[in-house]
Amino acid sequence: MADESPGRISVGFKSAVVILAPFIWDKFREQLKACLPVSLYLGLFQMFVLDKPVDEALVISFGILVVMLGLMFFMEGLKLGLMPFGENIGSTLPRKSTLTMILLFAFCTGLGATFAEPAIGTLKQAGAGIDAAKAPLLYALLNDWSGILVTCVGIGVGLATVLGILRFLKSWSLVPLIIPNIIILTILSLIAYMDDKTAAIIGLAWDCGGVTTGPVTVPLVLALGMGVTSSLGKEDTGMSGFGIVTLASLFPIIAVLSLSLIMHYGGLVDYAEITAQAGAVVVTEAGSIWDNLFVQSSILAVQAIVPLCIFLYCVQRFLLKEEINYFDQVLLGIFFAVVGMALFNVGLTLGLSALGEQVGGAVPTAFDGNAFDTPQADSLYGETWGRIIAIMFAFVLGYGATLAEPALNALGLTVEEITAGAFKKGLLMQAVAGGVSVGIAAGVTKLVFDIPLIYILLPPYMLLIVLTLLSSEKFVNIGWDSAGVTTGPITVPLVIAMGLGVGNSVGVVEGFGIISMASVCPIISVLSLGLIVERANKKAEEIEQQGGPRAEAAG
Repeated sequence: MADESPGRISVGFKSAVVILAPFIWDKFREQLKACLPVSLYLGLFQMFVLDKPVDEALVISFGILVVMLGLMFFMEGLKLGLMPFGENIGSTLPRKSTLTMILLFAFCTGLGATFAEPAIGTLKQAGAGIDAAKAPLLYALLNDWSGILVTCVGIGVGLATVLGILRFLKSWSLVPLIIPNIIILTILSLIAYMDDKTAAIIGLAWDCGGVTTGPVTVPLVLALGMGVTSSLGKEDTGMSGFGIVTLASLFPIIAVLSLSLIMHYGGLVDYAEITAQAGAVVVTEAGSIWDNLFVQSSILAVQAIVPLCIFLYCVQRFLLKEEINYFDQVLLGIFFAVVGMALFNVGLTLGLSALGEQVGGAVPTAFDGNAFDTPQADSLYGETWGRIIAIMFAFVLGYGATLAEPALNALGLTVEEITAGAFKKGLLMQAVAGGVSVGIAAGVTKLVFDIPLIYILLPPYMLLIVLTLLSSEKFVNIGWDSAGVTTGPITVPLVIAMGLGVGNSVGVVEGFGIISMASVCPIISVLSLGLIVERANKKAEEIEQQGGPRAEAAG
C-alpha cells in the first residue's frame, strides 16, 4: 500500500474542481452582490440621467471584475492566514506576558493592520487628482508625504487599539473617551480652518477615520480585544467587541490634523517648489502603463501584508512559543491575501476609481452648463432641478451601497441579540443606511454649493455630544460603532473618487469630506432610534408593573 500521511485524502483534479466550484462561486457571489449593483447604478445614471456614455467601458468593466476577484481572494486569505494569528495570540498573550507587552503588541497590530487595509491605496491614488497650485499642502501630503501620512494614520489606529484593550480590561465607559476626542478634533479643525492652506486638509483628515475601519483592522483588533477579555476572566456582556472601532476612527483624524499643522507651521513644506510642479507633465513610455500597474500593485501588496504576517508569526512562535496549527493552510491564506490585494489595487485603478471619478465629473452637467469645459452650453436640468438631481443621486447611492455591505448584516444580528430583540436587525440596517444616504447627500451638497466642510461637519458632532450623553452605554457602543460598517473596501474608493470628480468639475479645491459625513450621520440616526427604543421599552415596563398589582387584586 502507498504510504500516505494520516488525515490527508488524495483528490484528483476533476474531483477537486467539482468540490471547490460551489465554494468559489459562493465566495465570488458575496463580492458580486456588494459591487455589481452600485457599479451598475453609477453607469446607468451617467448614461440615462446625465446623457453621457461611459468612457472606456470595457476597461472599467474588466477593472470591476478584477476588484471582485481580488476581494474574494483577499477576504478568504484573511480568514485562513491572518485571523488565526489574531485569535490565538489574543487568547494566549495575556497568560504568558505582561500588560506592557500586551499593549505594545496591540499598538503594533493596529499599526500593521492599517498598512494592510485595501482602501488605504485610495488615498495614494487621490493625490494624482489634486491641483498643486490650489491646495499645495494637500498635494504634498498625498504625494511627497504619502508614506508618512499612512504611518500617522497607523499610529492613530495603534493608539486606539491600546486604549481599546485598556477599556476592555478596566471596564471603562466609552462616553468619557469619546467626548474629549470630539473636543480635540473640533479645536484642531478650527485651527486648520483659519489658514487657506491647512483648511484644504480638513476633509482628508476626517475621511481618514473612515478609511481605517476596514476588513483587516476591525477583525484583527476585535479578535485581540475579545481574546484578552475572555482569557483574563472578564464577564462577556455582549458589548466587549464594541467601542474599539469608534476609537480607531477618531484617533487617525487627530493624527492627520496634527501632522498637517506641524508640516505647515513648522515650515516643512516648500510651497514654492510644489506650486512650480503644478504645470509639470509626466511622460510615460507607451505600453509600460499596464506593466507598471501590475508590478507596482504586487509590490505594494507584499509590502502591506507580509511584514504584518511575519510580525504575528514571530510573536506566536518565539515570544509565546506556540506552534502554528495548519501552517500550510496559513501560508496559503497569506498567499491569497497578497494576490487578492494586488488584484484589488489593479481593479481599483482601472475600474472603481475610474468609474467613480468619471461619474462624479459628469454630475455637475445636470446643473452647470460650463462643466467639462463647454462654456455657454445649457445644463441638462436647469440650476435648481439639476442640483436636486445631483443630491438625490448621492442619497440613493449611499442607501444602496450601505445595504450591500456584508458587515452591516452581521452587525444587525449582533445588535438584535444583545438587545434581546428590542432593536431589530432590520431597524438597525435601515437606520444606518438612511444615515449614510443623508451623509453622502450632505457631502455632495457641500461640493455643489462649495460650502466649507467645517460648517456642515461640526454641528452634527455637537448634536452627537448631546445624544451620547442622553443615551445608555449599550446604545452609545452600538451607535458609534455603526459608522465603521459603512466604510467598506468598495464604498470608500467609489465615494472618494466620485467626490474628487465632482470637486474638479465644479472648481472646488478638494473633493474630500463625503466619507466623514457618511460616518457621522448614521451615528445620529442609530442613537436617536436607540433613545426611542429605550423610551418605548421603559413605558412597556411601567405598564406591565402597573398591571401586575391590579391583576393580583383582581385574582
